[in-house]
Amino acid sequence: MASTIFALASSPGRAGVAVVRLSGPDAGAMAAALAGPLPPARQAVLRRLAHEGSEIDHALLLWFAAPHSFTGEDVAEFHLHGGRAVREALFAALLALGGRPAEPGEFSRRAVENGKLDLTRAEAIADLVGAETPAQLRQALRQHDGVLADLYEGWRAGLIAALGEAPRGPRQMR
Repeated sequence: MASTIFALASSPGRAGVAVVRLSGPDAGAMAAALAGPLPPARQAVLRRLAHEGSEIDHALLLWFAAPHSFTGEDVAEFHLHGGRAVREALFAALLALGGRPAEPGEFSRRAVENGKLDLTRAEAIADLVGAETPAQLRQALRQHDGVLADLYEGWRAGLIAALGEAPRGPRQMR
């Protein structure tokens, strides 16, 4: 069984808003332990976050039930104030509840493993995050829209067709 992972989904450092994402089998239970009952899927609700009697913040909570999430697993997102102390308090609470920090790219890896993304689209997400020019942005968006996956699928289909027409077995000499 997969563990429940969490990570900062927004930029690190001081910010007005930080987004923390959870994914895995205990995401719902962990979110409910911190914020009370889960909201309806894909609806943001404002909740007070607290753990063991200590208030963490007031935050927006979003819930995405499996398989209708980015990773294909249960996913919760907290949109909270972006101060370091707030983020660290939430991370400490998530650790105490049994979560673990995600490895770099682990959310995308889980999405690939669960059939939510193919590798070309997972790479496109990294390219979108790293895009610095309009040309890089356009290329990453095209890749995310499936242009590269469609090209590769065409090659695959062509190779299968060619193999179907190839002579079979060793050639016999006469």
